[in-house]
Amino acid sequence: MLKILLFIILIIPNAMAETKYKKNLKNLTDIQEYVTQHSGTEPAFNNKYWDNKEPGIYVDVTTGEPLFSSLDKFDSGTGWPSFTKPINQEIVSEHQDYSHGMSRIEVKASKSDAHLGHVFNDGPRDKGGMRYCINSASLRFIHKDDLAKEGYAEYLALFGEEVLEAEANIEKSEVALLAGGCFWGMEELFRKLPGVINTEVGYSGGTLNDPAYELVSKGIGGHAETLKVVFDPQKISYADIVKFFFKIHDPTTLNQQGNDIGVQYRSAIFYQNEQQKKTAEQVKNLANEAGFYKGKVVTEITPAGEFYAAEDYHQDYLQKNPRGYTCHFIRPIEL
Repeated sequence: MLKILLFIILIIPNAMAETKYKKNLKNLTDIQEYVTQHSGTEPAFNNKYWDNKEPGIYVDVTTGEPLFSSLDKFDSGTGWPSFTKPINQEIVSEHQDYSHGMSRIEVKASKSDAHLGHVFNDGPRDKGGMRYCINSASLRFIHKDDLAKEGYAEYLALFGEEVLEAEANIEKSEVALLAGGCFWGMEELFRKLPGVINTEVGYSGGTLNDPAYELVSKGIGGHAETLKVVFDPQKISYADIVKFFFKIHDPTTLNQQGNDIGVQYRSAIFYQNEQQKKTAEQVKNLANEAGFYKGKVVTEITPAGEFYAAEDYHQDYLQKNPRGYTCHFIRPIEL
């Protein structure tokens, strides 16, 4: 049964892959653009994944298409991530490369044409003898424990885990959409709450379709920087989620949080249903009556519209940049 499931997963029809994985070059860092779009090479031993030993998969940084698995990763001693094979041979293409006065085989992602690295025939003999020497900058790593949350549940089969069970846990979850200033600080505090399954930063409450940060940051379209919190209602209630929300930001400053000013930094709760609306209003009243804040709570409570995920560099920002900016902290308010 597992072999059949793996066959279905790995032989993905081209049309389906093209639809699911769309190229996005807007949010690449300088090194990611240099490597993927200009066939550059990052420094050895000074890149993100060369020594990563965590279980999971590596996807194309420009599209999110799965490329390599940690199960095929090995320490080549070169200072770059090395793999014995891709997840599926069809998702990479190989090209003769005569640059830099040598003859090599360049490896690209088939769908996006992004440069990944080179392949050599000096890999482990017992695993086929190939070494796919790949730039970290061309990849994004997704930990095994996050595969279901990020939409890659089918790849759990690679690690011998039950796909249906993982998907069932996600289906039992609930979602809260909250805006309270810069979403970096919000995410970093919410991710630590017991019962929170996943967090994702994005934009909601505006008029533009698929807004980009360049527009949101200028207040164009009226979107708010929003945190999407996926949580297990058996472990933490929506009421407790909202109470925590009121503790980590100042809900009395209109269109402002700390030094951040603008409609994109407003305080808002985007409710999914009438029960969430009722709970949000009750907790907002508690926040007003608590007497902790000097001003009146101005948090808007409005129906949830489309949530647009923010650019990749915004996701888990304070995990990637521990000393990055945040104006969020937990206040000693009882609700």
